[in-house]
Amino acid sequence: MSAPAPSTLAIVDAEPLPRQEEVLTDAALVFVAELHRRFTPRRNELLALRGERRAEIARTSTLDFLPETAAVRADDSWKVAPAPAALNDRRVEITGPTDRKMTINALNSGAKVWLADFEDASAPTWENVVLGQLNLTDAYERRIDFTDPRSGKSYALKSADELATVVMRPRGWHLEERHLQLDGVSVPGALVDFGLYFFHNAQRLIDLGKGPYFYLPKTESHLEARLWNDIFVFAQDYVGIPQGTVRATVLIETITAAYEMEEILYELRDHASGLNAGRWDYLFSIVKNFRDGGAKFVLPDRNAVTMTAPFMRAYTELLVRTCHKRGAHAIGGMAAFIPSRRDAEVNKVAFEKVKADKDREAHDGFDGSWVAHPDLVPIALASFDAVLGEKPNQKDRLREDVSVAPGDLIAIDTLDAGPTYDGLRNAVAVGIRYIEAWLRGLGAVAIFNLMEDAATAEISRSQIWQWINADVVFENGEHATADLARKVAAEELTAIREEIGEETFSAGKWQQAHDLLLQVSLDQDYADFLTLPAYEQLR
Repeated sequence: MSAPAPSTLAIVDAEPLPRQEEVLTDAALVFVAELHRRFTPRRNELLALRGERRAEIARTSTLDFLPETAAVRADDSWKVAPAPAALNDRRVEITGPTDRKMTINALNSGAKVWLADFEDASAPTWENVVLGQLNLTDAYERRIDFTDPRSGKSYALKSADELATVVMRPRGWHLEERHLQLDGVSVPGALVDFGLYFFHNAQRLIDLGKGPYFYLPKTESHLEARLWNDIFVFAQDYVGIPQGTVRATVLIETITAAYEMEEILYELRDHASGLNAGRWDYLFSIVKNFRDGGAKFVLPDRNAVTMTAPFMRAYTELLVRTCHKRGAHAIGGMAAFIPSRRDAEVNKVAFEKVKADKDREAHDGFDGSWVAHPDLVPIALASFDAVLGEKPNQKDRLREDVSVAPGDLIAIDTLDAGPTYDGLRNAVAVGIRYIEAWLRGLGAVAIFNLMEDAATAEISRSQIWQWINADVVFENGEHATADLARKVAAEELTAIREEIGEETFSAGKWQQAHDLLLQVSLDQDYADFLTLPAYEQLR
């Protein structure tokens, strides 16, 4: 008697999309179903462990390097696998969602790497999830073009040797994909994004001289890295490609992961290619984990926390030292500025700040860095060219001068700045504007000349929550209260209505965004991720 055919996934509550059958093939869905069966139980256990660890931080208000993994840190003999040629030079990386226009522009941008984002820069509508996969495959097959319906401008790919290498970022472990279910249970978004991309493109990318490369977001422990490594091992066997073909760069964008950098690289050592300093999510994670730790953990305005802050310097310098000690790439943070087509003076000031930021990263030993806009690629490139010259990276700079104590990473009170009333207004303004766009299916949004993604909204609402619960007094004498937040939010909504006009306002999701921002900013039961309640409203 033959074995029963593996049950495939059900597509639930989703309108058919053009060409979706090219992505949602029976074979691809069987693969994703197998990933779900094998690995979702462990994912669920690890999410529960996050809760336990957070409760321990609430009890102790501290973190330390793990005693049980001291031997891994002390063992100088292990290194990560050598970088493949396509990932050896990463001096500038551009980030962005996988819509058709962005796919072409990012690949053509002159950056060495494109972070093709299914995570924070992409609102996970069914259309974005499925058609984003299609756009990447079309790009690899060189059958992608785009004509902007408003401007009439056409976009097409440059020659293959001029294109950026793609490193794809799936969703974090906390998000489900409600439109794909097995026996009534939603599949984790991470397994959907990874599974569809890997199944369709792993061999295709090998044939192009590259490979299936990934950025892993929101990682909180080395055990989560171990889960990803096991997924990579299984997936490579499943499609019949050599072990070690996959490469993963892990975003160190949670405070707990900052204490486990070496262990994370160790777990992924056959598949690791580096670590990245994810700035905004890192600040969000500090607030989230230490939100009830008292005044010494209260962050000032987001824009006052620069990368020269002592606790941020400790984080980035430890990251460079850790990566280079283990033969991995250290990738710096985001330059989120969006050049203005109308204000040359704004551009001049911003470009100088971007240059200073990228100069500092290059001189600190980073091997590359992120930008959000093609116009910033030459600026970042110049900073790294000045330090690297013809070398592909500077992994030979071991930074043995760096010594970081556990307390250095959470020394928030070393900052000579505090929350301000203008900071509250900015958090509310950016939060409402970002959430409104996200609810319309946009994950990367230009707001006040910065490219914002979900991490922006997370730090905005977390700071509002923290300031209220810490009873912060602003410089104008006003106390941070729920009533003040409601007043500022109401004023912001009125200002937006006047700015864009009644017709545009009514066609948007402004009231919904206002209400959701206040919900996640004022509820005593702090939501782990804004995107969880937001996903319930995303249609």
